[in-house]
Amino acid sequence: MSEKPRPGKPKPKRGKPFPSSRRPKIQQPNRPRKEAENPENDEEENNDLIYGRHTVLAALEGQRQLNRIWITPKLRYSASFNSLLQTAKKQGSIIDEVEMDRLNQITEGANHQGIAAQVAPYPYLDLTELMEKARSSSEKPIIIAAEGITDPQNLGAIIRTAEALGAQGLVIPQRRAVGITSTVMKVAAGGLEYLPVARVVNFSRALEELKKAGFWIYGTVAGEGTLLPQVNFDQSVVLVIGGEAKGLNLLTQRHCDQLVSIPLVGKTESLNAHVACAIALYEVSCRRHKKFLNFSPEKEST
Repeated sequence: MSEKPRPGKPKPKRGKPFPSSRRPKIQQPNRPRKEAENPENDEEENNDLIYGRHTVLAALEGQRQLNRIWITPKLRYSASFNSLLQTAKKQGSIIDEVEMDRLNQITEGANHQGIAAQVAPYPYLDLTELMEKARSSSEKPIIIAAEGITDPQNLGAIIRTAEALGAQGLVIPQRRAVGITSTVMKVAAGGLEYLPVARVVNFSRALEELKKAGFWIYGTVAGEGTLLPQVNFDQSVVLVIGGEAKGLNLLTQRHCDQLVSIPLVGKTESLNAHVACAIALYEVSCRRHKKFLNFSPEKEST
């Protein structure tokens, strides 16, 4: 007697089985695609257009790779741009002389001031390179670590402030945060040409690597840490700035050597990320340069 098929299994069909190389592919059910964590940021990072005289001039002076430059004839032969454009052309940039109407079209009506450029992807450093570069610039360098900044305007303002107040580098996470986009470059107003940026996969691990390299990690929190005027900042410093909505998460706080807070006397409980970064960095900068400024908190209090 032939064996009866087991319950729940279909009866075998007659005919020769398919050879393994010719077996029909089983069509998988359509599964919903996983949404990007920051769809706005992903879209923005693909926008590689910068514009405005100061922004493009800083990119040219910093020898950033510009794939194409659109510029009005009058501006092209000006003293500020002519020689730099010649250098960029030798490095492979395409220079297009265009009228204002064409630039209006390219920049979608933005305030381009007669020039726009298509930039190559931003050349991030790895963390080791960033630390070496910071050490070569200062005996006790300052690095900003921005945990989860999602607004390119905020990140651009942080970069501009950090460079102006003497920081030697910036660390940002690869996930759940904006990268270096054209908007960031525009807001940074040239600061990116002098402030190197490392983008790391694991933010907490990066803080631990910085610790091992001799940096002291200060995490900025709202109202829960040591007040900034009470901190010495007499080491190589990493100033950790939290995201716009939630600040520093608990895991990041655990990786900090010390939590610090800005003394607020008004009713406002917290500050914008780039404002908090500016105040904290100014405090560190003042401590570092008090000898040159002839300023001492001890003398001021007497």
